[in-house]
Amino acid sequence: MMNIVIEEQAGFCFGVVSAIETCEKELSKENVLYCIGDIVHNSEEVERLKKLGLRIIEVSDLEQMHDCKVMIRAHGEPPATYLTAKKNNINIVDATCPIVLKLQKDVKKGYEEMKQCNGQIVIFGKKGHAEVVGLEGQTENTAIVVSKMDDLNKIDFSKPLHIFSQTTKSKEEFLEIVNTIREKKKALAKEDELFVTNSICKRVGSRSKTLLEFADTVDVVLFVSGKHSSNGIYLYQLCKAHKQDTFFISSKEDINLEELAKYKTIGISGATSTPMWLMEQIRDYVLEAFENR
Repeated sequence: MMNIVIEEQAGFCFGVVSAIETCEKELSKENVLYCIGDIVHNSEEVERLKKLGLRIIEVSDLEQMHDCKVMIRAHGEPPATYLTAKKNNINIVDATCPIVLKLQKDVKKGYEEMKQCNGQIVIFGKKGHAEVVGLEGQTENTAIVVSKMDDLNKIDFSKPLHIFSQTTKSKEEFLEIVNTIREKKKALAKEDELFVTNSICKRVGSRSKTLLEFADTVDVVLFVSGKHSSNGIYLYQLCKAHKQDTFFISSKEDINLEELAKYKTIGISGATSTPMWLMEQIRDYVLEAFENR
């Protein structure tokens, strides 16, 4: 008898839940709502909302738009986006995650402080990621973005440094980067000129532990995520390294039923951008497939 379990901690984080609820509320009043970039890094959920009237645009499209309503997703936007919207009489529906919003304010404050002492802002994150673009905007796009050890050569270690992290990055990788920077500052006898703000979302940070604990209770893990989700790719790789029998899927079409037939207990988990309805759909699809065998 096959048993399928969905991890209780999997699914949307608070910021994404709030953004989608805001989107659905607006679409219940309007026929069309524009959103800068995918509201969530999950194509299945984006398609569902598109059917309700959501229209995805690029930030560059704002220059040609006037007198309309545009949503800012949970990742946030840089100050320039708000200025363009104001200039073109665009009504902003701001669904920036409160945690990201606080981080933007902290980065802006840190930047003002670093300017006073000729220091630098360092952001541990993925260059070009929507959240990171918003954070860079708080520093007049002067922040140094690092995603791996090789990027540290961009930093002038003789200057005061304040390092922040993208909210969805790995806590372990962030600490490794910070420790390396601290050693370099210590070698220059300037360790007191290093300021660190651990801005990783606690929900994201705790997911690593709960996912691995969940993986130990099942024979195989189907990890459901969009292919462009930074959080999803990180959690999948973490789970795969811990449990070899872990498969990355974005929809039920990616499932290899022949492969699954050898397992008794199947676990389904996902990223903070993976909707619960999608994981439930995958569970029901697998159950139905094996019931009919």
